[in-house]
Amino acid sequence: MPSSPRTLSVAQVLLCGGAIVTLSMGIRHGFGLWLQPVTQTMDWTRQSFSFAIAIQNIAWGLAGVFAGMVADRFGALRVLMAGALAYALGLVGMAYASTPLLFVGSAGVLIGVAQAGTTYAVVYGVIGRNVPAERRSWAMGIAAAAGSFGQFLMVPVEGFLISTLGWQSALVVLGLMVLTIVPLAWGLREPEFSGGQAVRREQTITQAIREAFRYPSFQMLTAGYFVCGFQVVFIGVHLPSYLKDHGLAPQVASYALALIGLFNVFGTYASGVLGQRVRKTRILAFIYLARAVAISAFLLAPLTPLSVYVFASVMGLLWLSTVPATNAAVAQIFGVAHLSMLSGFVFLSHQVGSFLGVWMGGLLYDQTGNYDAAWLIAIALGVLAALINLPVNEAAIRRAPPPLPAGAQG
Repeated sequence: MPSSPRTLSVAQVLLCGGAIVTLSMGIRHGFGLWLQPVTQTMDWTRQSFSFAIAIQNIAWGLAGVFAGMVADRFGALRVLMAGALAYALGLVGMAYASTPLLFVGSAGVLIGVAQAGTTYAVVYGVIGRNVPAERRSWAMGIAAAAGSFGQFLMVPVEGFLISTLGWQSALVVLGLMVLTIVPLAWGLREPEFSGGQAVRREQTITQAIREAFRYPSFQMLTAGYFVCGFQVVFIGVHLPSYLKDHGLAPQVASYALALIGLFNVFGTYASGVLGQRVRKTRILAFIYLARAVAISAFLLAPLTPLSVYVFASVMGLLWLSTVPATNAAVAQIFGVAHLSMLSGFVFLSHQVGSFLGVWMGGLLYDQTGNYDAAWLIAIALGVLAALINLPVNEAAIRRAPPPLPAGAQG
């Protein structure tokens, strides 16, 4: 009987994976701090900057699928190292881009591809292969909480760098910082990939994709993740303007976003822990329905700084808590052999939702003069996502055993 492949320790996976996600996600959450310095210095429109970030989201989603394929087949090490190098080049490119097109190429395409190789899908693949199934949801919650903590930690750091060094030098410093992902990636070098050869799986990539997209539960999880992307990016980008339109001081929005980041740490961790005890699809249905209720209450209540802070705290608990539950459900249904790739496909749906959330929010505001229609869409999508996730069957899929070699029967 063949021995099981050696695995990395849970502590090593969580320490290195959490540090990578903290850095990668933390840096990207602060890109809004560069909007005014870049556009004012370069005499560009805000649309030029926003378009680059929108392209970043789509590039991240598209590249995530292929990054996942490579990570599942050859291991996460190569993908993480390539992603770190692309991230550093993209940040330096942002600093010295002389035209909006070059800025889109660096801030949009290059950093989007880099994020695909240094964030959740790739790290979750390592977690899935090295953490026992009974602890997997908890471990994914830890990694998601690390990304949330990165937002809370890195945004003030980025603001400090801009104020002390200037926006261009700050980007160069971040480019050097992100290269620390390279040594951290060596901590995720899995023994089964250490020979540099592709690992044989019982399914090919094509078979895994065909199986997943034909499975209704995968389709429903993917649709739910679309709603997640729509809601969080719409709120993250347009909430400050919504509050300013209603006469609230600018610092109210800043405090609200900070509260989202802080409470996000607790929400993602709690989601991972609960996923060990409660059906993950019930957790997802609750999260989406709770978002719809929270948004409705926020719109119906008198708008004050206190109501904003309460809303931000509640939304923070629900912000990325879908991440561990969704990815753990995918792992539970399909196994971990192609987890990074399948998580990449689900995340692509999230990024399409993100693109539409930020774009439609601006479009509907330009057409109507307010955000009312966009808020109503966010509420309706939350209810729909809750209903979609309820019938998801998260039990392991049953596959026909592979055929025996010729002459082995009888």
